Amino acid sequence: MAKLGGLAVGPSTPLVIRGGAPVLGWAPQALPTPGDALAERVLDLYNHRDPVLAAALQKGLDADRMALGDQLDGKTMKGGLGNAAGMLQSAQGAARLMAADDGPRIAALAFDGWDTHVNEGGATGRLANLLGGLDGAFEEFEKGLGERWRDTAVVAVTEFGRTARINGTVGTDHGTGTVVLLAGGAIMGGRVIADWPGLKPAQLYEGRDLAPTSDVRAVLKGLLADQFGLSPAVLGDKVFPESAAVEPMRDLVA
Repeated sequence: MAKLGGLAVGPSTPLVIRGGAPVLGWAPQALPTPGDALAERVLDLYNHRDPVLAAALQKGLDADRMALGDQLDGKTMKGGLGNAAGMLQSAQGAARLMAADDGPRIAALAFDGWDTHVNEGGATGRLANLLGGLDGAFEEFEKGLGERWRDTAVVAVTEFGRTARINGTVGTDHGTGTVVLLAGGAIMGGRVIADWPGLKPAQLYEGRDLAPTSDVRAVLKGLLADQFGLSPAVLGDKVFPESAAVEPMRDLVA
């Protein structure tokens, strides 16, 4: 498999990894995987009619074989990235691709299904199942990356938080403050880094949400600076445009 610039796991390329560098897209399939004979016939057809598309198909087939390993054999994949099984499968495949000597150094996985306005659950239920899938995905990365795990940083972020109180449909609506989870052998872990604002009514943001005390860009800037050596100028202009005033959070990487 040719050396990759990046890996996008999901039905479409997440915005966070779109750019000028080459990115391979991959996701577990919900339908039975076509056999090698069918794939070769389609590839032969493309080679005769559209060599550029044939090259892209070959790259995709190679990546799929490496990502799925011994799961190919025509079996139906559970598919989808909005359930625990899909999260585990996508993490397994991404880890296999990234563990290769010529594999990508950066990957973005888009897990969906977290919109829990209704019947969210507590220690059990829909949200607990999703969180269990996320935890399992971390574990699959650690197992699949092997020795490379010690140099790996995993970041889990969400685009919005949840209200501090349960709503009338036993869920939580769009909130403000939330968490960023960091994992991996490269992370200086075992800590909670926060100026905890509290959950008393007077401490909630606009009387309903957990109040934000940190900028997620500060976390990501600090991680990118320590992990990849990016300069403050690049982080403040190219990675997060017009964010020079947001200082990187330090000492995240061991």
